[in-house]
Amino acid sequence: MEPRLDPFASPLIGKVFKHLIAANKPIAESSLPYAVQELVRMRASQINGCGACLDMHYKEAVHAGEDPVRLALVAAWRETDVFTDAERAALELAEEGTRLADAAGGVSDEVWENAAKHYDEEQMAALVSLISLINAFNRANVMIRQPGGGYQVGMYGH
Repeated sequence: MEPRLDPFASPLIGKVFKHLIAANKPIAESSLPYAVQELVRMRASQINGCGACLDMHYKEAVHAGEDPVRLALVAAWRETDVFTDAERAALELAEEGTRLADAAGGVSDEVWENAAKHYDEEQMAALVSLISLINAFNRANVMIRQPGGGYQVGMYGH
């Protein structure tokens, strides 16, 4: 698959991506556990069909020591016993935050309150920011048909 647009050759999208990448820094520095960050990124990327982001976040998570079995089961997290209650709450928030058009009211109060039982206000802010950013990356990559498979750990300064 050939991308429709090279984001690394386009000065405009290159600048936008640099800002999006920079926006991840406060999330990375937050107290939201790294494993939760990568699980959420993977789940949103699965929903959005973003091979480039799935490739990146799978490889980064494995490199950081995450269990590949857990990563392989993210799409079926409800039917597994490998995720904590807190991780499940974050994955559910990621799903509803990614599928906004599928629900009349967006993220339900029940899903929000469940996540808030496990995460403090700053961690919730990190989750909201993280879900928003990965959806932005997913949408851009899907539109330009950025292929997955060639990512190398640390390639974009993560």
